[in-house]
Amino acid sequence: MTDKIIDIEIYGQKHKIRVKGEEDEKYISRLTSYVDQKMREVAVKSNSADTSKIAVLAALNIADEYFLNQKKLEQLSEVIGNMESEIESLEDCYSKDDDAFKNIEEATK
Repeated sequence: MTDKIIDIEIYGQKHKIRVKGEEDEKYISRLTSYVDQKMREVAVKSNSADTSKIAVLAALNIADEYFLNQKKLEQLSEVIGNMESEIESLEDCYSKDDDAFKNIEEATK
């Protein structure tokens, strides 16, 4: 797979970046659109024309989203871990109950 240079545009500024393959190009397009959208949202809210200020604020907003999503992911992982532990406990209980039931059946034969 060879590297390819593509042109992207974020907030009216053109940039050239290197990508590997067509799949990466589609992914870069999604990233470009997302960053552009975030910068435009910040520009409207901040009423600033300073592109570097808008870029920094957009980066902070994206970082905030990232860290909030990481926290949610950690919470979900914890919930899943608790559920797995509960399932194992229930399996152990049913296994013991099943063994006890088999012992009772054998004793009553």
